[in-house]
Amino acid sequence: MTKENATFIILTYSFQFCKSLQREVHIMKAVKVSLNSIDKVKAFVNDISGYSNAEFDLVSGRYVIDAKSIMGIFSLDISKPIDLNIYAEDNMDEILDSLKPYLSE
Repeated sequence: MTKENATFIILTYSFQFCKSLQREVHIMKAVKVSLNSIDKVKAFVNDISGYSNAEFDLVSGRYVIDAKSIMGIFSLDISKPIDLNIYAEDNMDEILDSLKPYLSE
């Protein structure tokens, strides 16, 4: 194997590795939401469930739950604002627009 062939193989491998990493990159955004009523929780879960290519976690103290889970949300103290972590590959602006009724502060 020549030096040029070895360099080509390494560069090709590096390019393919970077391309595979690029597909797994998610943008993360953290916001505070207020879900202080049963109706608000149901509407919130309904709204975010439409984003199948995004993940949502609610964080309260040391608890982290799937924000698409109504049962999980009701296990938290919903009387005060809760941190919402959003993980999405794209359409973050669209997601944030749909969350405006729930944003706190």
